[in-house]
Amino acid sequence: MANQFYSPRDLRFHLYEVLDAERLTQFAYFQDHDRESFDLVLDAAGQISETLLKPLLTAMDRNEPELVDGTIRVHPLLRSIIRRFGEDGWINAPFGYEEGGQQLPATIMNAATFVFGAANYSASVFPFLTTGAANLLRSFGSPELIERFTPPMYAGRWQGTMALTEPDAGSSLSDISTSAEPASEPDMDATGAYRIRGQKIYISAGDHDAVENVVHLMLARIKGGPAGAKGISLFAVPRQRPVGDTLIDNDVLTAGVYHKMGYKGAPIAHLMAGSNDGTIGYLVGEPHQGLRYMFQMMNEARVGVGMNAVSIGTAAYYASLEYARERPQGRHVADKNPSLPQTPIIRHADVKRMLLFQKAVLEGSLGLLLFCSYLSDVAHAAEGDQKADAALLLDLLTPVAKSYPSEMGTLTTSAAVQILGGAGYTTDFPVEQFYREARIHPIHEGTTGIHGLDLLGRKVTMQQGRALQLLRTEIQSTLTSASHYPELMPLADQLTAALGVLDDVTKHLLGLSPTDTEAFLSDATLYLELFGIVTISWQWLRQAIVATAASNQNDLPGGRDDAAFYQGKRMAARYFFEYELVKIYGLAKRLCSNDRVTIAMQSEWF
Repeated sequence: MANQFYSPRDLRFHLYEVLDAERLTQFAYFQDHDRESFDLVLDAAGQISETLLKPLLTAMDRNEPELVDGTIRVHPLLRSIIRRFGEDGWINAPFGYEEGGQQLPATIMNAATFVFGAANYSASVFPFLTTGAANLLRSFGSPELIERFTPPMYAGRWQGTMALTEPDAGSSLSDISTSAEPASEPDMDATGAYRIRGQKIYISAGDHDAVENVVHLMLARIKGGPAGAKGISLFAVPRQRPVGDTLIDNDVLTAGVYHKMGYKGAPIAHLMAGSNDGTIGYLVGEPHQGLRYMFQMMNEARVGVGMNAVSIGTAAYYASLEYARERPQGRHVADKNPSLPQTPIIRHADVKRMLLFQKAVLEGSLGLLLFCSYLSDVAHAAEGDQKADAALLLDLLTPVAKSYPSEMGTLTTSAAVQILGGAGYTTDFPVEQFYREARIHPIHEGTTGIHGLDLLGRKVTMQQGRALQLLRTEIQSTLTSASHYPELMPLADQLTAALGVLDDVTKHLLGLSPTDTEAFLSDATLYLELFGIVTISWQWLRQAIVATAASNQNDLPGGRDDAAFYQGKRMAARYFFEYELVKIYGLAKRLCSNDRVTIAMQSEWF
C-alpha cells in the first residue's frame, strides 16, 4: 500500500485476536458497545487521519508556530481540525453519557490515538491535551467549575493544558514557586478564586490562535501552605476569564514560543501569570492536593506518550518498508554477476534485520500499550479484587509502557533513516522528520531516569511486591498456553530463563536498598531497560501463540494474505528473542556488579 502509515490489520489483530477487547462489553459501563461500534471508531480514525491530518504532516513541520503580537499563530487549518474533533465527540468520548460522552473504552480510544499520531503527531496532540485537562476538572472540580469550563473544551472551542514546569523546577515539582492567594471576585465564590503569580515553561499548546480560549490546569502554592510537595494545589487558570457570557483578559501572557528539533507543528509556550496582578485561578478540589490530582493526568499521559512514540515509529517503519521494496541496489551476496539486474534492497539480509528490528520493537510495544489500556478499562469498570489487581498491575507497567517505546523509538526511527541511506537524511522523504519527532518522548511526562527510579524505587515493592507477583502470574499463564505448541517451546524456555534473571537481579538490588540507597538506585535506568525487554518478550509470546494457532488452521479467512501476516508475526517474535532478549544478560551482569563507577566518579574528573 503506497504511503501506508499504519496497519489496520495489525491493529485489529492486537485488539480482537490477542486482547479480545470485546470482553470489555461485559462490564455495565461499556455494555452498549460491541465489535461493530469499535470498528466504526477505528474506521473513523483512519478516515480523519487520511483526509485531514496526514496531508498537513510536512506543512506543519516546515511552517512552525510563531509568536506575533502576543499570540502564537499555528497552521490556519488547525482551527477546523480541532473543532472537527469536538463536533465528532472525540474529546469527551471516554466520559459518561451524562456529560455528552460515549463511554468508549480506553483500549479503543488509545487505538484511535495511535492512528492519529501515526498520521500527524503534531496535529493529533491538540484535542487530547484538552481531554486530559477536562478529565482533571470533571474528576476533582466543583460542579460550578465543571459547568463553566468543560462544555467549550469538549466542543473544541477551548484548549486544555497541563502547566507544571517552571524555569527553576523541571522534574522536581516540589520546588515550584508559582504562588496563589485568595481573591474576592464578584463572578466567583471567593473561596474558590485565587490570584496567581508565576511563570510556566514548555507548556504544550499553551497558547495558539486555533481556539477561542485556553484553560491551564496549573500547579501553584497557596501562600502559608506546607513546604515541599505537600503544599502544592491545582488551579484552573484560563487565558481569558469567563464573566457571564463574555470573556475578559486574565493577565496570562505568552512570553515566548520554543523552537524545537521536531514535533514542530504544536507550540510549546513560555507563560507569565500575574505580571499585572490580574490572573485569577480557580481551586480544583481541596487545597494542597494538587500533585496527587495531577498524577492522574500524568499517568494517563504516560501511556499516551508511549503510544505516540509507537505511532511515529510505525509511520517511519512503513515509509522505510515501502522504500526498501522499491529501491533496487546491488545483487545477492552469493551472485555478483554484473549482467544481472539489481535487486530490491529488501532482499539484503542486513536491510531485513533493520526492518525486523522496527517491526519487533514497535508491534511488541503496541501490544504492551493496548494491554495497559485494557487494564485501565478493567480498573475503571470492574469491582472488588479484579478492579484492584488491574489498577495495581497498571501502576507497575506504566513506567515501562512509557519508557521502553520512547527510548527504542529513537532507535527504530534511526533504522528507518539508515535504510533510506543518503535519501533518508534529506527532506525529500519523511523519515528524517520522524527521527526528529521521536526524540521528545524519552523526555516529556517524566524522563527515562525518573521512570527507572519510579519502577525500582516504588513500583516493584508496593504492597509487599504484589504487583510484581501479578505480572509473574500473567507471564506464567502465557507460558502455559505456549506449552501447547511444540514450535513455541524454544521461545517459552527463553522467556522462563529471562524471568529468572529478572527475579535474581531484582532480589540483588532490593538487598542493597536498606543499607545503600545510592547503590540501589544508581542504575535504575538499566533495570528499567531489562524489565522492558522481558516485558516485550512476553508480549511477543502472546502474539506468537495467536499467530501459531491461526496458522495451524486449514482455511484462513484471508487466505494467502492472512498466512503471510501470521508468518510475519512468528518471524518477528523469533527476531525479538534472538536479537533483543539476549541483551538482558549483559544488563544483568552490570546490575549485579559491585563496581560503582558512576558513584565513584567525581564531577571535577570530567
